[in-house]
Amino acid sequence: MIADLITVAIVVNVLAAVIRISTPLLLAALGELITEHSGIMNLGLEGTMLSSAFIGFFITEQTDSIFFGIVVACLTGVIMNLLLGFFAITLKIDQTITGLAINLLASGITLFWFRTAYLQRTMAETPLIKVLPGINIPFLREIPYLGDILFSQNIITYIAFLIIPVIWFFLYRTMLGLRLRSLGEDPQVADMAGIKVSSLRYLAVALGGSLVGLSGAFVSIGSVERFFPDMTAGRGWLAFVIVIAGNWKPGRILLATLIFAFLDAFQLQAQGVGIQIPYQILLGLPYVVAILAMILGRARSKSPEALGVAYERE
Repeated sequence: MIADLITVAIVVNVLAAVIRISTPLLLAALGELITEHSGIMNLGLEGTMLSSAFIGFFITEQTDSIFFGIVVACLTGVIMNLLLGFFAITLKIDQTITGLAINLLASGITLFWFRTAYLQRTMAETPLIKVLPGINIPFLREIPYLGDILFSQNIITYIAFLIIPVIWFFLYRTMLGLRLRSLGEDPQVADMAGIKVSSLRYLAVALGGSLVGLSGAFVSIGSVERFFPDMTAGRGWLAFVIVIAGNWKPGRILLATLIFAFLDAFQLQAQGVGIQIPYQILLGLPYVVAILAMILGRARSKSPEALGVAYERE
């Protein structure tokens, strides 16, 4: 059985799956990174992803336009994050409670929307949509092995990986990024320097929400043909842990994402070849590692000093 996992074809398939699986995790984690650098802790990633996944699926199914579905999914992510921002920034409600409330809201309301929009009794009767097609990059696609792994993915995957240096440059090489990070360290000092704390935090949660919305779109439009309730399956929580494991650095977040994605791809392949291990252990492996990563990551944490703390102007 072990030998079945190390053939060239299996390895290529697993690594290609790693790239696909990492896409929604990476987008959500990068969105959370921007939000947290402004001092806002968004525990509502799961709910935002789920809402975006359903809206993206619904719009795509109704209009037969994948592009329109992706755009509306991103807007849904922005709206959900702005809702969190309203409670956390304007009303100054505890950010942990706010995030959990958004998750509960999204879980319930997407199920309600789903049952209202599609009155069929079984999942098999739910309408199907066209999945976002892969894009074969000329010449690069012909590279042995690497072509199959890296250069035959869909557009959202390419965006997810190409946006990493963009976010790094934005956060560490632009004045706006410096101001945004100052909000997460000491918003009072930033306020005294003339930075509009609330406005910039709203901008941060909106930018972060657009990426989380795109990750939700990938879950429904980019990987499967139909929506089903709670289909994000904990990816939002994993993305939150990835930010901690990556120590709030874009490059390290990419590394942490690939590790978690590999564990997920490995357990899927292991079940496929019939390894005699209880499947519950394989399914839970990424989440066990996520918990360990969070515990170990907190010991060397360089999180923003004012993360999760409401700012009261004196």
